[in-house]
Amino acid sequence: MNAPPFNWNDLRFFLAVARSRTISLAGRRTGTDHATVGRRISALEAALGLQLFERNPRGYNLTQHGEALLGMAGAMEAEAVRIEETVAGQQQGIVGAVRISTPEGFGNFFLASRIGALVAAHPRLAVEMITIQQIVALSRREADVAVTMTLPPAGNFVHEHLTDYRLFVYGSRAYLASAPPIRSRDDLGDHPFIGYVDDLIFTRALNYLPEIRPHLRARLQNSSLHAQLSATVAGFGLCVLPAYVACTAPELVAVLPDEVSLQRSYWMVADSEMAETAQVRLTQRFLRTLLAEAGDFFTGSPIDP
Repeated sequence: MNAPPFNWNDLRFFLAVARSRTISLAGRRTGTDHATVGRRISALEAALGLQLFERNPRGYNLTQHGEALLGMAGAMEAEAVRIEETVAGQQQGIVGAVRISTPEGFGNFFLASRIGALVAAHPRLAVEMITIQQIVALSRREADVAVTMTLPPAGNFVHEHLTDYRLFVYGSRAYLASAPPIRSRDDLGDHPFIGYVDDLIFTRALNYLPEIRPHLRARLQNSSLHAQLSATVAGFGLCVLPAYVACTAPELVAVLPDEVSLQRSYWMVADSEMAETAQVRLTQRFLRTLLAEAGDFFTGSPIDP
């Protein structure tokens, strides 16, 4: 039996499911319903001859084939948006301000060096970035778009998955050369750790150390990721860092990368009403484009020793 023909439009449904991880949310995002989304995903998988998602009670997770398609489909979407905006002459049409809240890592080590492209393309748009160590209240308009590490509690929000990212234990070359050898996870208990201030951790997603080793606590605690990075480079001890952050410091080496690693996620969240404004829609498209173009920036390997 011949496979059904490939339908370009099905990629729109694929992206919606990949970002929301449920077909019900994908249905709302595409202006259809869950049954339609389910049919389009099945048709796309049949046309490609590949399973793109693993279905489970908690939602839809991308398979290896789905992960491979995600980057290509996202890049196609980004180009389509650019064509649409160019033809419609919208580059100069967005007026007003948009406030973006992000975790420190995402904001300072990824977005800050790229956000200028949004401002340059839209001279009448003002962009405000917030990278404070707390969760902002979207319902109170403390931000228009938030990049978060966890999904918001039940409420009138729209959200989509942006990317996963990897974390490893790092130490400076100088520190590791003079410190006791680390041959297994148990040896980590012989070393001082740098981490967040215990009672200021605003989300469980930042509570890394118990996952590294039970009862492990940071001897040097700082609420700033940038300060933790600096202390690690200076040779105080070991620190759990996102790989995309640690790669900015060539002095750092990943410790036991094949044995000790963590994974976290970034989500894009907006208040449902604000999500209908031109500024927020534009910002969401811009962030999707950045992530589509980022490749393995967030999910790549740790620094080579």
